[in-house]
Order: sequence, then structure tokens, then C-alpha cells
Amino acid sequence: MNNDSQRSPAGSIYVGCSGWAYPSWKPDFYPKEIPSKKFLEHYATRLNSVEVNYTFRAVPKPPMIENWLAQTGDGFRFSFKAPQRITHIKRLNDCASSLEFFCDAVRPVAEAGRMGPVLFQLPPSLKADQGRLAAFLADAKEMKLRIAFEFRHESWFDPAIYALLERCGAALCVAESDELQTPDVVTAPFSCYRLRQSDYTDEALHAIADRLRRRAEGGDVFAYFKHEEDPTGAVWAAKVLALLRETSAA
Repeated sequence: MNNDSQRSPAGSIYVGCSGWAYPSWKPDFYPKEIPSKKFLEHYATRLNSVEVNYTFRAVPKPPMIENWLAQTGDGFRFSFKAPQRITHIKRLNDCASSLEFFCDAVRPVAEAGRMGPVLFQLPPSLKADQGRLAAFLADAKEMKLRIAFEFRHESWFDPAIYALLERCGAALCVAESDELQTPDVVTAPFSCYRLRQSDYTDEALHAIADRLRRRAEGGDVFAYFKHEEDPTGAVWAAKVLALLRETSAA
């Protein structure tokens, strides 16, 4: 599967949320009068990437993906949450056929050059297993994806795991919440952030923009805020992207 994953000396920064289909985001993010079928089109005027959570539970059909691509511009990137069959049911074991099935489904996005990372969010109960991860990465290598792992058990935060990810070009997704903070360790020629704290002050948003800007010196950066029914995450994402664009234009 070909995509635009080649490393450049300085990367692009993509900021968004992990979803967009929320009528409750009106009027703070979406205009009051906009119909739901136009949500993604408007979203793409304010943010330049989205992490598609839909793929955790279902595989998108070709017409759905064609519609997503048509509503967004060439500079917009789609990241995808890996299917729960891989991460939560099989728990990374014997996943070659499941990976191939998923890759076939999202192939149009890759062929359009609009592909971000695929996030493999592991269940909190899954403890570190270097052999299991190595076998999975060997299968995933054939798919030529940008892969990011969100580990939710602290046993994964280990130099041996980081070294394995680095050898395979897979990213450690830096996930932050009120309960858990992933170490900000770079293991791939791109970076991935999931920003899930319950509150971010203006000072914190400025710090996030600075952090993403520094990371982009080594490759593309993808950052996603929370996507609850409340529009706050989308508003924060738009503010961070605006800060980045202001600095770029200065």
C-alpha cells in the first residue's frame, strides 16, 4: 500500500479530533444552520486532519470513503483507529489476514495520498509482550502503513519496547489524559499525539503548539484532541492549528 509516508527534513503538522459527526458541536464549532451531511466539509475548513474512530467497530465501504475524500481538500489527512478485532479480540496475535482486510478497505485513502497513521490502541489489561509485538510488526511491515501504538498499561513504557518500535519505524503514540501520561519518546520518522485531558488552558494550548512545531523538525506530526459530544476538543484543536499557522505566516 503506497502512501505519502516518506520522511522529509521538516514535516507538516496535522491537528484535529477523533471524529466529527456531532450535532452538539453547534454553534460553537459548526454553524447552527449547517446540515449533518456537510459537517466534514466544514470541519475541513477549520482543521486539517481527523482520526476516524468508525473503523474501530466497522469497515467503511468504498462509497463512504469516496464521500470523505470528496468533502476534504488535498492537504487533509485521514488517520484511522485500527479494528477492535486486531487490538482487543485477537490482541495482536495472528493478525495478518485481519490487517490485509483492513488495508484493502482504506486503500483509496492511501492511493489518494491522504493517509495519516493507523492507531493501534491496546486495551488497558494487555501487558507488555515484546515477542507478540515483534511478530505483529513483522506482519504489519508488509502493509506499508504508518503505524502508531497507544499503550495503556505502564509495562509497555520500556526502552526495549521503544527500540523495537524504532527498528520497525512504528511510532509510540504520546497519549495524555488525567489518568495516564505516555513518555514523549520518538521512535519513528513521524509523531502522533492524542490529547485527552479534561481541560487545557490557553497557556497549555500555546505549549502544545510549540511542542508540535519542534517535533515537526523531524517529520510529520499528527495530533488529535478528544471528541466527546461537547465541542470543546474541536475548539481547542482549531485554536492550536491557528497558533501554528500564525507562527508560520510571521
